[in-house]
Amino acid sequence: MVDRLNNLSRKRKRLALVSVDLILLPLSLWLAFYLRLGEVWPIELAENSWLLVAAPLVAVPVFIQQGLYRAVVRYMGDKAIFTIARAVIISTLLLLALVVFAQLQGLPRSSFFIYAALVFILVGGSRMVLRAYIDVLLEGVEKKALIGIYGAGRAGVQLAKALLAGNQYQPAFFVDDNKDLHKNELFGIRVFSPKELEKLISEFEVEQVFLAIPSLTRQRRRLILDELESLSVQIKTLPGIEDIAAGRVTIDDIRNVDIEDLLGRDPVPPITDLLKKCIEGKSVLVTGAGGSIGSELCRQILGLKPTKIVLFENHEFSLYQIERELRNRRESSIEIVPILGTIMNKDLLRQVVEGHAISTIYHAAAYKHVPIVEFNPLEGVLNNVFGTRNVAEVARECRVETFVLISTDKAVRPTNIMGASKRLAELILQAMALESKATRYVMVRFGNVLGSSGSVIPLFKEQIKKGGPITVTHPEVTRYFMTIPEAAQLVLQAGSMGSGGDVFVLDMGESVKIYELAKKMVHLSGMQVNCEETPDGEIAIEFTGLRPGEKLYEELLIGNNVSRTEHPRILRAEESYLSKSEIGLVLDLLIRSIDVHNVEDVRRILHDSILGQMPISFEALLSYNEYLQ
Repeated sequence: MVDRLNNLSRKRKRLALVSVDLILLPLSLWLAFYLRLGEVWPIELAENSWLLVAAPLVAVPVFIQQGLYRAVVRYMGDKAIFTIARAVIISTLLLLALVVFAQLQGLPRSSFFIYAALVFILVGGSRMVLRAYIDVLLEGVEKKALIGIYGAGRAGVQLAKALLAGNQYQPAFFVDDNKDLHKNELFGIRVFSPKELEKLISEFEVEQVFLAIPSLTRQRRRLILDELESLSVQIKTLPGIEDIAAGRVTIDDIRNVDIEDLLGRDPVPPITDLLKKCIEGKSVLVTGAGGSIGSELCRQILGLKPTKIVLFENHEFSLYQIERELRNRRESSIEIVPILGTIMNKDLLRQVVEGHAISTIYHAAAYKHVPIVEFNPLEGVLNNVFGTRNVAEVARECRVETFVLISTDKAVRPTNIMGASKRLAELILQAMALESKATRYVMVRFGNVLGSSGSVIPLFKEQIKKGGPITVTHPEVTRYFMTIPEAAQLVLQAGSMGSGGDVFVLDMGESVKIYELAKKMVHLSGMQVNCEETPDGEIAIEFTGLRPGEKLYEELLIGNNVSRTEHPRILRAEESYLSKSEIGLVLDLLIRSIDVHNVEDVRRILHDSILGQMPISFEALLSYNEYLQ
């Protein structure tokens, strides 16, 4: 039966509704006279029986004009009731006007008011009955999943309406912190205190709770999620209030809890002057434009009104994706130039910087995946060290105003090739900044960003989706995390600070234990961790051991000499550096070792030249030089 109803064309469904109304309208008129005059066939109606034909001829066109036949009966809501009432009033007034115009005598005018009430009841009621009948039929075919809604405000109410109109979820209860709402009912759904949530989940046997408070701060959202974590139900949420257009909430807006909801901080409003200083009205180059940080830098730069943004990327598909995205959102006056190339090609870099009159460079191109670079150290050093030198030297030669290096917390007391190469890149810029008059070199150092390529978060999501196990390197390993948009915004502001050679460190907040993060992700997916406390848990967590070059803890500062800046989340680090001659010797030793594929010497040079806080002495470098010769 359900399939037959669904397979009917929209035209046939509308024709069926019109046919029902053609019967109900004259029936309503006759019944109105019967109720008014108390006769089955009153003489007044018998003498004017043509009104029984006129009633549907007047009403049906009005119903069509008012959209009564466009509405899908199954999803009719409160607005449809008002539409029916308006259509009935208009059609009744037109019928009454016809009676007056025809100068018919002896017809009680009150009959037409009774007629209007009957039409509203019968026409509107027929649709409500049909909707209820369809819902009953569907209950046997599509069993709705019972869910709870956390938040009985505007977003929660709109969400409940959307769910009730669908066939996937059935709201069982609301919970809300507002005591004035407790024990009230919204759409027949009762509102309870969050303190009763555990009991409600057990009583109604719900497996999912939808968090419908989009205006919450991230800190408050984290507290609520911490409370929900122990209940082992799947948590879904609505996007932030700024993402809900015109106050509309649909089922499509519901999403799984993102890691930003667990770790994200409340954003600090940007300092507008700092954001615009190096971008507005300027030609800007972003290397590594297709990467996680590079692409977000491009998005934010585009909104700051540069004259031109040049996308430099060596991965063709990534370049295609970011260029297409920016072109779809750009202002017509902003030129977007995609350049496919590598930062090892110095001639191409010079041609791009000169040809497009670049004023600001954001250097995000780097090999950053620790194990991959550890297994491919020569390529890692070539790209991260010598590629950075290429871009920095071209910036100096072409008198670029500002050069901003995107660095990493792994550059602090590095234990791996990736971190060491990024620290050496910092030292190169610091040495160049000492002699540079036209170009201001700035370095910005921060930790992991949520959702970046190679991040642990997408890996955990994939492993949970497959049923586990989740692989964690060590039970005590910790990391700093920041959202990609926040990191990019802070990079843009930090790049406007300093006089040259500055190392800026982003305030990453508290470090997070990866094992605890994995457990939270399992619990908020509605499952339990398989361990001694919960041996029946669905997802196991396995420890695989630290990877080559991996640290237990990451750091952001080499020393303790740090100062505040005008932005509360940007710090300035005062650190030791190498002179131009010392850097030149280190690079000369490195390139000769790379040329002969001597990986051990590359590791030794990196280790001894930048180990910890103090660089290698100049005398030690000279002894290396003699050794290699």
